[in-house]
Amino acid sequence: MSITLRNTFAAVGALVCLAQPLAAADHTIGALFPLSGPNAVYGDVFMSGADLAVDHINADGILSGPLSIAYEDSQGLPQPAVVGMTKLVNVTKVPYTLSAFTGVSKAISTLAMRNKVVAVNGGGVGPDLATLGEYFWNVIPLANLEVRAIVPYMVNERKLTKVALIYIDDPLGQAMEAEFETELPKVGAELVEAYSVPTTAQQFSGVAAQVRSSGADVVYVASYGNQQIQIVKQLRDNGVDAQLASYSGYAVPDAFALPESEGMLITGQGVDLEAQDPVTKRFVTDYRAKYDRDPTAYNINYYNATLLYGVLAAAIEKDGNDVTGEALLNKRKEMGSFDLVGGTVTFQDNGTLLFPIQVKEIKNGAAEALTSVNFE
Repeated sequence: MSITLRNTFAAVGALVCLAQPLAAADHTIGALFPLSGPNAVYGDVFMSGADLAVDHINADGILSGPLSIAYEDSQGLPQPAVVGMTKLVNVTKVPYTLSAFTGVSKAISTLAMRNKVVAVNGGGVGPDLATLGEYFWNVIPLANLEVRAIVPYMVNERKLTKVALIYIDDPLGQAMEAEFETELPKVGAELVEAYSVPTTAQQFSGVAAQVRSSGADVVYVASYGNQQIQIVKQLRDNGVDAQLASYSGYAVPDAFALPESEGMLITGQGVDLEAQDPVTKRFVTDYRAKYDRDPTAYNINYYNATLLYGVLAAAIEKDGNDVTGEALLNKRKEMGSFDLVGGTVTFQDNGTLLFPIQVKEIKNGAAEALTSVNFE
């Protein structure tokens, strides 16, 4: 990762001055978010970041016409997501779409590649999302880095060496299990039990009984949506008093508000909300004003993913070319780095951005940073 804070106002301003479109044209990008079902809470979180970026792009007038987002309901599930992606590609004809969830992103990536539509993930963290082809980008650090950040902290700082894993039976959960199998032995720890739970399961008293007898001193929850909340609640209700831990998928308001979440360790990308670079400062100020709360990493990711489209499309229009998925990909490679919330960032060759990973503890309904880990 290359992050060097610098004055981005001039850069954005330059785009405004240099963009002289041949003709005004509306811009529409797609978004495959869960708008219904047990994962709908994520849809609201994701949209708040993306919608604010649209506000800023349109207010700045950096494109030849107004930008809007065509939302399709993925429900956080692969099959509805493929239906939505098919509509975005063949009917709405978007060149660029936002994606979320590991299973959803993997399901729609083939359509993205085949139709040369850029898909940008800001919410799924399965490590294999870095291998879905050049039209699939990630503006979020992937879960392998979150595991690699929290495992040494649990062992070295908290002396937690016996880990029980409860993971959802989908590509994300399976990837997390593989990562723990690899990382724990490196620091002298062990995976004492791993419990796979179906994606629709909501009853975990049986799992809790097995966790109690496993001897684990930390239980890591690798799920999402309402299921992860039920796992944590039912572990505590059924007498599991071991340390609880999870990943960035736990950083949603409903999970933070759960009394049983108090004291949990979680990880997530580190972004300094007090940074004074113009992009970060504007985003934080306007997000707080619009939504009356501090932004989370998910809000930042989908703001960045949408702002990235604005920057790329403005540069393509400045060249006098059509904004297509192929043109967006080529322009990303040509420009190299971008001023987004968090600083100036550069994509890796696999289309993924890196950010520092923070280990945090949930206290009084909020996450407090304990330490930060940098990856190159």
